[in-house]
Amino acid sequence: MRPNPLSFMLEKLNRWRQPPGRSSRRASRLVWWLAPGLLVKRWLFLSAAGVLMVGIGIMIWLRLTPVFYTGQVIGAALRLFTTYVPNYVSGPLGILLGLALILWGQSRTVGVITDVLIPGQEEELLDALLTQRRLSRGPKIVVVGGGTGLSNLLRGLKHYSSNITAIVTVADDGGSSGRLRREIGVLPPGDIRNCLSALADEEKLLTELFKYRFEAGSGLVGHSFGNLFLTAMSEITGDLEQAIAASSKVLAVRGQVIPSTLSDVQLWAELDNGRRIVGESKIAEARRRIVHIGCLPPNPPALPKAIRAIEDADYIIIGPGSLYTSIVPNLLVPELVKAIAAQRVPRIYVCNIMTEPGETEGFSVSDHIRALDSACGQYLFDAVLVQKTPPAEAIVRHYAQEGVGPVILDRQAVIESGRRIIAANIMEERSDLTVRHHPDHLARVLLRWYSRTQRVWP
Repeated sequence: MRPNPLSFMLEKLNRWRQPPGRSSRRASRLVWWLAPGLLVKRWLFLSAAGVLMVGIGIMIWLRLTPVFYTGQVIGAALRLFTTYVPNYVSGPLGILLGLALILWGQSRTVGVITDVLIPGQEEELLDALLTQRRLSRGPKIVVVGGGTGLSNLLRGLKHYSSNITAIVTVADDGGSSGRLRREIGVLPPGDIRNCLSALADEEKLLTELFKYRFEAGSGLVGHSFGNLFLTAMSEITGDLEQAIAASSKVLAVRGQVIPSTLSDVQLWAELDNGRRIVGESKIAEARRRIVHIGCLPPNPPALPKAIRAIEDADYIIIGPGSLYTSIVPNLLVPELVKAIAAQRVPRIYVCNIMTEPGETEGFSVSDHIRALDSACGQYLFDAVLVQKTPPAEAIVRHYAQEGVGPVILDRQAVIESGRRIIAANIMEERSDLTVRHHPDHLARVLLRWYSRTQRVWP
């Protein structure tokens, strides 16, 4: 595994993102422009060398005549100048004047570039270069899941690495995605839309745009703009994979989003009362315990790009997300499961904070683990990340009205499953009495665990 300066990056991230006062900022930026790895200075020096070579070439072509006379003139001028100004004064003065001209010229060059790319703010150009260098050196992370849990995680991870691959389920058949799937025949774009907006540079505006749902118009009511955008791109490019790649370029996405399969899969579930249900949206509505889950057609093929991303990964994260409708559908693709199981890198499962109605009522952490092991039939992760402290009492009462509650950590059962437990406060309590994984806290804990354990794997 290639070396990763991740611990240093975690310690310095906030300071890089929030520099000190204006005077110290200006001085520090002069130093940062000289830092290696920005890929700026080498090309400026190369350009200067090119100008010098052109001048030498012209002089040689003219048989060095200009060199002779120019040398004589410059020599006479220097002798005259040093007659009145001692060399111990004129020498340093000339060096300082030359450096001043170089700095002035380069700062004006940077200013012109900044005015074109980022009008009026030179500091942001340097920040962009430093950020690009830092993120490009981040670990190769593969995240497997779907739903709002996955997009929340991606919002945090993109501040630590641009080498992120999100492998997303395409089993959704409800809402706007389900309508497009039935009426047009495209794969459901909803979870992919959320991941693209989470990884985009202009995340806030793009998220609002992609989430916008039409409230009027024949056939448009209920559809989100992001779903229609990806559907149109699929029609233009030929398939969803190409549509995602094209959209990622347009939206300046950090990393890549890949569907787990391009097959038109449908989930089915066998319930504890013997009933068999087909359709992802109907499984949660049944409000019964799931005994077994699968998909039609069985054993769908994985995208080769997803397999390559897993094989190249430095770190694999499973979840968070709805257990049976966001995470398990990806693990019903045998090639993905085989690729993850074969990887000798840190692998971790992010467990949900609360149980979910119609899917995991009464589930503990070990129940989630057993469900994943049963769905894929293999040992896929080495550790599980759980919320350390329970939510506020008011939030617990609010969830109890729907018959769900916090996911209880049954520590001994988890240890017996062969998994290591990482407990941390990664929860965000919202004003509407709901909880979610906090994007920044979750990403920080995951990257800290990775930096501490990556040396264990060869």
